[in-house]
Amino acid sequence: MTSDPLARITAALLDGERFVLASHVRPDGDSIGSQLALAHALRALGKTARIVNHDAPPAYLRTLPGADGIEVAAAVNGRFDAAVVLECGTLERTEVVGLDRQPVVNIDHHAGNAMYGALNWFDPTAAACAEMVHDLIAALGVALTPDIGAALYAGILTDTGSFRHANITARTFETCRNAAACGVDAAALAAAIYQNSSLGKLRLTGRLLNEMRLEADGRIAVLRIDEALLRETGCPPDDMEGVINLPLAARDVEAVIMFRALDGVARVSLRSKGLVDVRAVAAAFGGGGHRNAAGCTLDVPGPDVESRLLARTAAAVTESGTHVAAAPGS
Repeated sequence: MTSDPLARITAALLDGERFVLASHVRPDGDSIGSQLALAHALRALGKTARIVNHDAPPAYLRTLPGADGIEVAAAVNGRFDAAVVLECGTLERTEVVGLDRQPVVNIDHHAGNAMYGALNWFDPTAAACAEMVHDLIAALGVALTPDIGAALYAGILTDTGSFRHANITARTFETCRNAAACGVDAAALAAAIYQNSSLGKLRLTGRLLNEMRLEADGRIAVLRIDEALLRETGCPPDDMEGVINLPLAARDVEAVIMFRALDGVARVSLRSKGLVDVRAVAAAFGGGGHRNAAGCTLDVPGPDVESRLLARTAAAVTESGTHVAAAPGS
C-alpha cells in the first residue's frame, strides 16, 4: 500500500459510492468552497455526496453553485463509505454527531491538525484547503467545470485575504488560473462575496470603527460585538464577515482582537498582518487557525480572561519585532 496520502485518499474515493462531507462549525469560504468542489467532482463520477454542516453557510457564500443543497444538522444518520472532513483541525470541531461512525478522511492545511482520520492528508504549505481539493480532483480524473472552479476560487480568495497573506505561492495562482480557464468569472465572484453587504453591516462597520479601542501603543485594535449592537445597527448575525479586518488598514495596527458575545457564547477572533502569530495566541486559549487569522471560544468569559488574552497578544506583537511607524514628516 502506498504511503502517499493523496494516492490513498484518491483510491478510497474511487472505490466508494456514498460519502458525507463535513467541516468546522461556522463555516467560512475555504470550508464551503472545498466541500462544494469535492461534492461536484464526486457526483460527476456518479457517486453520492452529501454536505452536512452544523451551521448554515454565511450569506456571502450562498450564491455559490450547490450551496442551496448543503444540509444543516447536528447529527448525520446512515452509513457511508467515508466521512470526508475538510479544513477542520479536530473531528469534535465539526459538532456533527455520527461522523465517527464512518471511516474518516481528514484533509486539512492548518498547523496543529490532530490527524484524527483513518486517512489523513495534512499539507501546511497549501494556502487554502481548496488548493488540496484541486489536486485531489485532478487525481480523481475529473475535469474542472465552472461550478467546481467557482468553489475552488472562492475558497482560495477568502482564505488568503484576497491574495494578501504571506502563505500564497505559485501553486495558489496556478489553481486560480485553472479555475479561470474553465469559465469562472473571477470579477463577478469577487463582487458577490465582497460587494453584497446589507446596510446593517455598513452601519455596524461605522460603529465598530468609532468605538474601536487601541492598545499596545496603537499596535492592537480591539473590537466588541454583542446582540445589542446588532439590533441597533440592523446587521444580520451572518453578515459580519470581514469587519475584523478593517483596522488592519491603519499603518500602525499589527493585530486585531474582536470579542463577540452572541447567543450566550463568548468567541474571540484574531487577525494580523502576518508578522504577529495570532494562531499561537488562540492556541493558548484552546483555539487555533492560521498565523494571520485565528480564533477561540472563551469557556469562562469576563474581564480577567480578556485581560490575559490582550496581554498574550501584546507579547506576541513585541516578540514579532514590529514597531509603530513614524508619521510622515516626523
